[in-house]
Amino acid sequence: MPVGPVEQKKLNYQELRIYSDAELHNYTEEELKSFKVKHATPICDDYEKGPWPSFISDAKRAALHRHKLPKEKLMLSPDVIDDFLGQLELSYKEGEGHWKHGGIVGVFGYGGGVIGRYSDLQQEFPGIAHFHTVRVNQPGSKFYDTDFLRTICDLWEFRGSGLMNLHGSTGDLVLLGTTTDQLEPIFYELTHSMEQDLGGSGSNLRSPSCCIGRARCEWACYDTQDLCYQLTMNYQDELHRPAFPYKFKFKFDGCPTGCVASIARSDMSYIGTWRDNIRIDQKAVLAYVNNEIPRNGGALTGRDWGKFDIQKEIINLCPTECMFFDGKTLSINDKECNRCMHCIHAMPRALRPGVDTGLSVLFGAKAPILEGAQMATLTVPFMKIESPYDNVKELVEKVWEYWMEEGKNRERLGEMIQRIGIPTFIEAIGIRAIPQIVKEPRSNPYIFWKEEEVPGGWSRTIEEYRSRHKR
Repeated sequence: MPVGPVEQKKLNYQELRIYSDAELHNYTEEELKSFKVKHATPICDDYEKGPWPSFISDAKRAALHRHKLPKEKLMLSPDVIDDFLGQLELSYKEGEGHWKHGGIVGVFGYGGGVIGRYSDLQQEFPGIAHFHTVRVNQPGSKFYDTDFLRTICDLWEFRGSGLMNLHGSTGDLVLLGTTTDQLEPIFYELTHSMEQDLGGSGSNLRSPSCCIGRARCEWACYDTQDLCYQLTMNYQDELHRPAFPYKFKFKFDGCPTGCVASIARSDMSYIGTWRDNIRIDQKAVLAYVNNEIPRNGGALTGRDWGKFDIQKEIINLCPTECMFFDGKTLSINDKECNRCMHCIHAMPRALRPGVDTGLSVLFGAKAPILEGAQMATLTVPFMKIESPYDNVKELVEKVWEYWMEEGKNRERLGEMIQRIGIPTFIEAIGIRAIPQIVKEPRSNPYIFWKEEEVPGGWSRTIEEYRSRHKR
């Protein structure tokens, strides 16, 4: 059955809060200046220098705050952050980490969502003997209200370390550091009081994440939030019960600007695009040329960049050289346009994406683990979509079926494609080879001839070839 949108539960912080205002604001700046964590941390202290905000300073604030909270309102040791900083200092000093990956730790019924971590220096740092990480599936486009954030901060202060990460590469709201006996109570509060689910972790589908999409962006070529939500709800088993060779990520960019960097960080990247012409407002083009409208939406104000030069700043920077301006009219050879978005970014009131919109599907991006960083490979240049997105789901399941059969343990999709080759992969998922799949012509093709397509097959020898092509 198609999954329809549901209204996010509206939390009332005053009903759910654990700490009073006095407890939340329980130290002065003067106390902070004289506060010292219980371990010497000269290397960590050095990270507080310079003009940028420091996570060490934030951790010290949190440590002081915990020390001044009533002990009955802390389920973990008040020293948890002190010990965290002490072990971090030792890691910097020795050049190695001191976390053991916990492996099997979680909540009943879920194989993913909780990352087990233990210190290998439990005698020296007992406050972080257990330091499990909990991933919480973020709302679409990361829209929060203050009641939600205050409620989850109270919960984590009470049952965890109080340290949080908004947001990790997966996209989740990440809660850093708790003990095994607190996992079930945390899970109960998240799911029952907050109606919030755990995210993905382990060899499963990680929490899908999307850009702000049509909620606030006029360039979004499809509803990123709806597609992200429906795939999240449709593939709950794949999120919470790991069955894949390794992790798998969906990310949804509404246009080629790529605000969630899906092309660099997701095994299956969805990037909004259009297949008709860029819309041009010629009057607005002239207004930009005459400096009546600030370039780049006003983002470059505050410094004198000189008069806007459309030839230098737009035409000459077009990567496919498909634009021309004769002094009055801007022309675009849309057949050559590769949707880089530069001209639209620079003149947003003059240029807009086309109206025949959909998305491109790319496969195989990842961060450097086994084979180094990889960008995704364009595989489906254009796909029209609408709810319930059956064509997207059909493609997803073909990819998973093949990857689960052929992928090696801890081998990302992109690494499998690199190993077996693009021709084998696209044939397995039923995609026709297209020119866009070729990385570069002649010197490094992704598409090779099959033996039955070559006269004589592979029986010819290199000696026979060299007899006709002497060096």
